Amino acid sequence: MSWELESIESLLKEHDDFVVTREENCLLIANQDGIDAWLAISGEQILVESLLFAASDVKDKAALDHEILSTHMVFPLTTVGISNIGGEEYYTAFGALSAQSKAESIVIEVETLFQNVASFLDAYETHLN
Repeated sequence: MSWELESIESLLKEHDDFVVTREENCLLIANQDGIDAWLAISGEQILVESLLFAASDVKDKAALDHEILSTHMVFPLTTVGISNIGGEEYYTAFGALSAQSKAESIVIEVETLFQNVASFLDAYETHLN
């Protein structure tokens, strides 16, 4: 089964921990800690992404990038990248899975992303202004 946005929206709305809002071609998902994530289907992938912080808020990008690359394997299912949004660079946390994934896998991906975002913010806060 290949997922469509409407069916993922219904799946995630079954979970009391999430507030799910449809935004054009993606879903905005918020957890009870106030962390937001965006979910979209792109071809054969389901992508889930959350903004961490603006690159302009980082004291020393080279030092942060080195720490991220040295510690990323500690955080399961989630990768840190840099995205350009409105002309400004942001560090983001994201996960990707097959559009053929089981419902349980989608929920685990979203839950894990939220857990890892909180962990990333704690782990890298010393690098922020």
